Amino acid sequence: MNSSVGKKQVSSSKNILAGAIKRRQAILFVGAGVSMAVGLPSWQTLIDHLLKELELDSAVIDGMSDGYQMLAEFYRLKQGGMGPLRGWLDRNWKVATDKVSHSELHKLIVELDFPAIYTTNYDRNLETAFEVHHKPYAKIANAKHIADAAQGITHIIKYHGDFDDDASLVLTETDFLDRLSFDSPLDIKFRADALGRTILFIGYSMSDPNIRLLLHSIWQTWEKSGHKDDRPPSFVFMPASNPVQEAILAHWGITLLTPESGSCRSDSLTDFLADIRARIRDTDD
Repeated sequence: MNSSVGKKQVSSSKNILAGAIKRRQAILFVGAGVSMAVGLPSWQTLIDHLLKELELDSAVIDGMSDGYQMLAEFYRLKQGGMGPLRGWLDRNWKVATDKVSHSELHKLIVELDFPAIYTTNYDRNLETAFEVHHKPYAKIANAKHIADAAQGITHIIKYHGDFDDDASLVLTETDFLDRLSFDSPLDIKFRADALGRTILFIGYSMSDPNIRLLLHSIWQTWEKSGHKDDRPPSFVFMPASNPVQEAILAHWGITLLTPESGSCRSDSLTDFLADIRARIRDTDD
């Protein structure tokens, strides 16, 4: 494919995405990369803390693709619960409000006015962004929240749980394995939302097995529905192109979008969302 054809296809994909967002027929799925952009500690920070608390050498997790999940499981077995760890996360897994308020990335997320934002992040940076920009929202982390959530405002669905509800946290190996059936109230809500809307995934890496499983689950749902050709288009934004990932995503019905040439990698997601916002505004003229 020559570059001019490639650029036309990318622009067309962005226009499709912008149109779906404008019609409020798109939902956003937010990963850790968005929170790390404003200084949230990395997973390595959590791993280091668990190793210290458990008095373990770092070699015990050599070869583990998701060491923090198994360490958290071991922590639960040793401590008899997750209370102290949850408390540490609540104290340390946060970003100062002023950082979020000055984040152009978070401002764009608020301005794009998605009817639903799903996130696997435990932190409350998205909620803070909506508060500092005076935009109403409803937080959803369990079945009761689903029933109580007001309509007509953005729903922020804490897909892996929320610090205000210990029982909702998906943190240990068992927690993640329990979610493989995708039959929790939040999973049922997501399937209903995903079937009728375009999905945009941001802040994720395809090295994350949880996101790969989620993308495959969406694809499988449509494959079994008998109406796979009617599936709304969905997109993943990633900071760099990879032909292997692109082919796998395409097989699952997901279009990979990457930065324009010349975009600084650290600002590429912000630039991308700003471009989408500009396309939406252009259609208002």
